Amino acid sequence: MEAVIFIGVQATGKSEFYRQRFFRSHVRVNLDMLKTRHRERLLVAACVEARQPFVIDNTNPSVADRQRYIAESKGAGFAVVGYYFRSSVHEALERNRRRSGPDRVPDRGVLGTYARLELPSRDEGFDQLHFVSIGDDGGFVVETYDESR
Repeated sequence: MEAVIFIGVQATGKSEFYRQRFFRSHVRVNLDMLKTRHRERLLVAACVEARQPFVIDNTNPSVADRQRYIAESKGAGFAVVGYYFRSSVHEALERNRRRSGPDRVPDRGVLGTYARLELPSRDEGFDQLHFVSIGDDGGFVVETYDESR
């Protein structure tokens, strides 16, 4: 049983990474889709009760944001894995500007998330923690998280 928590500002590849790596194995929990925290809590609770692996595909910029998922998951015996999507705010803004329709976030939303971003730490309760970046070829590069970086 695995609870995966994505961390990173908008337009850093989180949803595409989910599609490529977890679509066939983990339920996607995403506020853009669910619209309310109440619905999100119901879906997470259902996954925990059913012992179903899931991915929290939100920005989760602060320790407090992440803690709501970590505590419940750890309490139910899930391994908790974090993926920090490392990107400069300028790169995220540029990728966001290439989006269209409801996928495009106002720049102030990206900047606001960036301002609240607290780097994750194993001390939060993660069993594993990884860096994710977008490589020169556009693919994802996953590395073990090194808190000294």
